Amino acid sequence: MITRTPVPQSIARKLQEMILSGALKSGEKIPSQREMSEEFGVSRASLREALLTLETIGLIKTEAGRGTFVVGTGSGKTMSDWKFAEEHSLREVFETRLVLEGEIAAHAAGRLSEEDLDRLSQLTDLMEQAWSNRDFLSNVDADLEFHDLIARRCRNRMIAGLYDQVRKLLTETQRQPIPITDPLRMRASLAEHRVIVAELRKGDAEAARTAMRSHVANTALCAGFEIA
Repeated sequence: MITRTPVPQSIARKLQEMILSGALKSGEKIPSQREMSEEFGVSRASLREALLTLETIGLIKTEAGRGTFVVGTGSGKTMSDWKFAEEHSLREVFETRLVLEGEIAAHAAGRLSEEDLDRLSQLTDLMEQAWSNRDFLSNVDADLEFHDLIARRCRNRMIAGLYDQVRKLLTETQRQPIPITDPLRMRASLAEHRVIVAELRKGDAEAARTAMRSHVANTALCAGFEIA
């Protein structure tokens, strides 16, 4: 089966490559959306979505009245504004993840094939490699696929359906803390993923629920929210 990379994701990757290679330097103002949409041959809507993704993971910053600038990959970054604030607060979405993904993990325990479990381990390794290469987009993509695969193996179809309905908000919380995530926290997050995989492999529903809830709570804490 051939899958195509969505246009906004493809643009985001091209721009990230330009930032990592130094073609776009830290502090540099990037061209206007009109110029870039013409250069890449894409719609402004696709370009805006790509820029929003890059801003969320901390590679660029838009300043009102001035334009959009490269932040780069150095330290001293801050989280971007939560773009769904008019719908739900970031805390509320993390709290929803805590409840929903904990139950998803419990209901997926014992239902994942060896191929699934191997893929979860591979995705965790890909996250680690991408982080070391400062490839934040690939790091997040592997993280998103990790959680999505577990959700797709949830035996309770209604819970899985609820996850699908709010997926856009839930997955954005996986991007949001990236700019302020230090290497120690990423190392801990990867270790948490491996614990989740181990509990799913054993088919221990309660342990899988606990491991997932701990992981989500620690991610929320990285973003500045203490949830239980």
